[in-house]
Amino acid sequence: MARDTDAIERDIERAREELAATLDELATRPKRMADSLKERVMASVSSPAVRYGLIGTGVVVVGLVVVKIVR
Repeated sequence: MARDTDAIERDIERAREELAATLDELATRPKRMADSLKERVMASVSSPAVRYGLIGTGVVVVGLVVVKIVR
């Protein structure tokens, strides 16, 4: 009977370790995905065409807001 109890305890400990590893992976995966997305966005924004497009869009939006306030 003692061997069965020991085997059960080993199985429980192994299951706990596997669960801990799975939880660690679930916690790190979103961070890796966010870091990857951030790198891709920064790479595309650093392109002059995209940068000037964003600046132009910002100028237009600010202009429209100013016109709306003045009227």
